[in-house]
Amino acid sequence: MKTIQFREAVQQAMSEEMRKDDTIYLMGEEVAEYNGAYKASKGMLDEFGPDRVIDTPIAELGFSGIAIGSAMNGNRPIVEFMTFNFSLVGIDQIINNAAKMRQMSGGQFNIPIVFRGPTASAGQLAATHSQAFESWYANCPGLKVVIPSNPYDAKGLLKSAIRDDDPVIFMESEQMYGDKGEVPEEEYTIPLGVADIKREGTDVTIVSFGKIIKEAYIAAEELEKEDISCEIIDLRTIRPMDHDTILKSVKKTNRLVILEEAWPFGNIATEITYQVQANAFDYLDAPIIKINTADTPAPYSPELFKEWLPNSEDVVKAVKKVLYK
Repeated sequence: MKTIQFREAVQQAMSEEMRKDDTIYLMGEEVAEYNGAYKASKGMLDEFGPDRVIDTPIAELGFSGIAIGSAMNGNRPIVEFMTFNFSLVGIDQIINNAAKMRQMSGGQFNIPIVFRGPTASAGQLAATHSQAFESWYANCPGLKVVIPSNPYDAKGLLKSAIRDDDPVIFMESEQMYGDKGEVPEEEYTIPLGVADIKREGTDVTIVSFGKIIKEAYIAAEELEKEDISCEIIDLRTIRPMDHDTILKSVKKTNRLVILEEAWPFGNIATEITYQVQANAFDYLDAPIIKINTADTPAPYSPELFKEWLPNSEDVVKAVKKVLYK
């Protein structure tokens, strides 16, 4: 095992796959000459050259469409968005072409493409740069949605995403690129659609994903001091979702709290809540609680932003509420 940063795990995953398959290439704004906006493609231009690490104009609609056409012709593009807030400029290509081409062509075309970049908030960046769109993309059949929370998962999941024959939305975070973690030096992958129990527990299940899961870890440590045992599940893949792992845990703990950095209406937590009440209702000893951001655009003010974003204190309160404490 070697300790590396999240950005290095992303770079390693892309580079290792590109060494094996010359149909794989990376394109996006500043991915080449600048080594990536977050240095997640550092050194790749030097190794693979300008034909496979391609700087694009600020035109997400254009280069998303180019990548999809390229995938239809036998290539396996990786498209980096500087942030998924900017993916909205190219969402027509993603939803109406990438996600639907396989079905609309009667299986004649696969779209082996990865759209990757940071999602959700990254501090004091205000409303138009602090949005979580995973539920938007997960709502669309034909897309897979992956959100890792640490370097180990990021590398293993990204390699699987690159090898997948369907389009994958791979969401990261500006605030995680510097995170460090142990990653094997040997080859490994993590299958898409498999959640991971990060912490075993008996009293309550906490489901989360992405960078906000760190708040669940902090809360679990605090609650342990009061002899409250939390089981924490990292979804890792949003679509396809690993319902079985969630249901098995809820049947053990009988209580569920869902922590998600997204607006409250129609989000991933809403879908999990439905699945649990439909398939494990008789096991629940308390109503499910979901923790989300405030139902407003993200504020610029640091004090307002602190109130807007969920934190470990919110998790502690929710856990005590489902335990009637």
